[in-house]
Amino acid sequence: MTNIVVLVKQVPDTYSERKLSGADNTLDRESADAVLDEINEKAVEEALKIKEAGEGEVTVISVGPDRATDAIRKALSMGADKAIHVSDESLHGSDAIATAKVLAAAIAKVEGYDLVIAGNEASDGRGAAVPAIVAELLGLPQLTYVRQLSVEGTSVKADRETEDGITHLEANLPALVSVGEKINEPRYPSFKGIMAAKKKPVETLTVADLGIDAGEVGLANAWSNVLESTPKPPRTAGEKVEDEGDGGTKVAEYLVAQKLI
Repeated sequence: MTNIVVLVKQVPDTYSERKLSGADNTLDRESADAVLDEINEKAVEEALKIKEAGEGEVTVISVGPDRATDAIRKALSMGADKAIHVSDESLHGSDAIATAKVLAAAIAKVEGYDLVIAGNEASDGRGAAVPAIVAELLGLPQLTYVRQLSVEGTSVKADRETEDGITHLEANLPALVSVGEKINEPRYPSFKGIMAAKKKPVETLTVADLGIDAGEVGLANAWSNVLESTPKPPRTAGEKVEDEGDGGTKVAEYLVAQKLI
């Protein structure tokens, strides 16, 4: 029996234009459609495959505002059993370290967990640091950038793809795994799964519930912040070249001027 925790995040849709807030230069999450991050769908899928191969329970954990419940319900509709949602206004602007501290405290609330699965990196941050920090805080072995995963008894085995080839990893449970894009193709929630998700338990917690002081999280306590941002310039029509027998030369001159050749 394997009890699995999956870390999920609601992010702005990659097809939407993402903006920073003019007030504090944090991501303006209300300006774009919000979705369950694709890499997290793959993490949920991998947890469900392990569960279906034996016995166990899958708990999803998410840190985010109220509307993050939509992402949580998506994971539940795929087949996860229950969820923990950490929602607190004091978390606004938290950096990777504070976010990992909150996630680690939430994971500790799950009794008897064997395996934690996360995506390598979220599409709205690309930091690729949170899974490793969570593992360090919990004292867990970490298997990162995994493309193939299996649980055998009390150990977990994984393949990590690198520029030099495939690295074979193994660790005793409990452990933390972060998966890459090649790990699997996530399932689509069925109508039955969508309806069942509405009845599955979602526990909502604050940072105080986790024993964390609000002074340890949030933008004011972040180790890094954005001081200034400038919107990208609008696209111009470009430069039109009239070919009068010397079109190739004009194009080459333009490329040279742009230091492209």
